[in-house]
Amino acid sequence: MTFFDLARRNVTRHWLRSTLAVVGVVIGVLAIASLGIMGTSIGLMLDDMISDVGDTVIVSPAMGVSGGKLTERQVSDITRAVGSNAVVPYSYTFEKISVGDKESAVMLYAIPAEDIPSLLEVKSGGYPKDTGAGCLIGSNLAANSKENGLKLGSRVRIGDEYLRVVGVLEERGLALDISPDDAIVVPYTWYSSHYDEEDYDQVIVKVRDVDDIDAVKASIEQKLNRREEVVSVSDSRQFLESITSATSSIAVFLAGIGAISLLVAGVSILNVMLMSVTERTKEIGILRSIGTRRGEVMRMFIYEALILGLAGSLIGGALSFCAGFLLTAVFAGNSAYLFNPASLLYIAFGMGFGVFTSVASGLYPAWKAAQLNPIQALRHE
Repeated sequence: MTFFDLARRNVTRHWLRSTLAVVGVVIGVLAIASLGIMGTSIGLMLDDMISDVGDTVIVSPAMGVSGGKLTERQVSDITRAVGSNAVVPYSYTFEKISVGDKESAVMLYAIPAEDIPSLLEVKSGGYPKDTGAGCLIGSNLAANSKENGLKLGSRVRIGDEYLRVVGVLEERGLALDISPDDAIVVPYTWYSSHYDEEDYDQVIVKVRDVDDIDAVKASIEQKLNRREEVVSVSDSRQFLESITSATSSIAVFLAGIGAISLLVAGVSILNVMLMSVTERTKEIGILRSIGTRRGEVMRMFIYEALILGLAGSLIGGALSFCAGFLLTAVFAGNSAYLFNPASLLYIAFGMGFGVFTSVASGLYPAWKAAQLNPIQALRHE
């Protein structure tokens, strides 16, 4: 404890120099943790936005296939291939609509009326009937009804025909199959007659047991691509793995940028410790002459670096928590992301790296102090 007290005394005696070194560590820890939290929050936000990621297989026409559509017969083949799993064919287009004197352009999804309940949930109202002229609107369209006129009961004109809004959908977020929050959903029979279209753009397969996804994909491939590739089969896990990999890389890259600033702080501590050794050469000579061992002298200077690192890391960790709260609330829209273990890990990592960098920066000055010749050190002015 005697050498720790000596180290603490020297840190406080040169308080301005020590403060500047601590500020450098604070900035480094803050940069690592804040940027790491930002990258992690982006990934968590995307994960939350992507709904139903684990049980979806998407079948699309293969590249280069004439027509670029899936026929009714192919949909039937897919249905037979997947067994009891739900099959939802659909088409989509971008269309201009008008409600009264208000015009806008929205995405239009066409799904067989009997399949809509298996894919989408209604928040208010009901589902359209296959023989009626009803439609569903997404949650965002309903929320912006003052601008677009779309609400429950509204009459929507598409071309020369009118549809009645019979239901408002629950918010679904950015999905890997369809994203209806800013779209209108119509029964496929109405779409087919309105656009004179009999085929589908894609088929969604909702797999009951996620462990069967590979088997379902293989069954579809065997059934439809036996002679030549006519469909492309993908599952939601591929998209999720790509997103997770990308966001993890972003988080690591951002934390690496912060680590550079902490290394700069380490150089500052190295400089402070070297100056301390030079200024205290005579003091070191006195300590050595009264029997202080080299290891004890070295330990005293390492304690100084440790004190600087601990002070900077603790302050930086506290500020990182506050900064992370603001970053997740403002940029990700959900401050709860901060309390995710992956985000908190960056605060712990930043603090640990701050202490490690500080101690590592003090090793050479400590070794240099321990190697001083006692007689020459006493003569130093």
